Amino acid sequence: MTVHKEELGSGEHEAADDYVPSPRRLDRERYKRARARRATAIGALSTLVTAVVLYLVVVNAPGWPRTKETFFDWGYAREALPKVLEGLWLNVRLLLICGAATLVLGMLIAVARTLRGPVFFPLRFLAAAYTDFFRGLPLIINLMIVVLGVPALRLQGVTVDPVLLGGTALTLTYSAYVAEVFRAGIESVHPSQRAAARSLGLNNRQALRYVVLPQAVRRQVPPLLNDLVSLQKDTGLVSIGGAVDAVRAADIIVGRGLNYTPYIVAGLVFVALTIPMTRLTDWVTARMDRQQAHGGAV
Repeated sequence: MTVHKEELGSGEHEAADDYVPSPRRLDRERYKRARARRATAIGALSTLVTAVVLYLVVVNAPGWPRTKETFFDWGYAREALPKVLEGLWLNVRLLLICGAATLVLGMLIAVARTLRGPVFFPLRFLAAAYTDFFRGLPLIINLMIVVLGVPALRLQGVTVDPVLLGGTALTLTYSAYVAEVFRAGIESVHPSQRAAARSLGLNNRQALRYVVLPQAVRRQVPPLLNDLVSLQKDTGLVSIGGAVDAVRAADIIVGRGLNYTPYIVAGLVFVALTIPMTRLTDWVTARMDRQQAHGGAV
């Protein structure tokens, strides 16, 4: 009996190895490859034509020589790039530290807003007031109050470092947005999940920690990444207090030469830093959508 199975298995393998696609299938595959090559060629040609037309329109527009001299001067760009990159390190550090602080504070505020029972009403009220206030307060005003106003108080033991004060202002504002993202995730978890956790012997705190929060965070990853992308761009606003980041480094060179090419350099550097995070957000969103469509973990 074993011999027959082995012979049968070897026969199946031989049949699979001897498989030859039908002529119709070969024709269909050749047609698909030809169509893909044709689409690629048409896309490349149309892109080239569009680029040439845009170039001709821009370089022949009135005022282009003056615009090129003011915003696209290679000499100023070469001078600004090393200093802008040096200042960018401050923006990256602010992103890492403020991002972590924002996630922690936002989670605590979101949990406070979802606590049940009348005894927690003061916490819910304060958390709601915090999110309403800082979501409504423009970030630039918050930065001016904290970075410029706090040092004017001359309080003993309070730092006057614009980097620390600017990071505090960023954390205060963005934690309000992140708290709402977390709260939406917590409330999106079906109540049956909490009830099932309680039926297994978990108390409210354990159910929140081990059942509700993991699902809530996993569902809200895309909007959280979007908030981090916005935070990365807004770290440049700490320059209003004199911190020498990428924006301030460009501003110093602009003030000295009255040429605005360094601003373009700083802007392109921020764009280059933001694009990978944006593409990561898109990839995570698409991956989670596919998982949800196929009934996987959300």
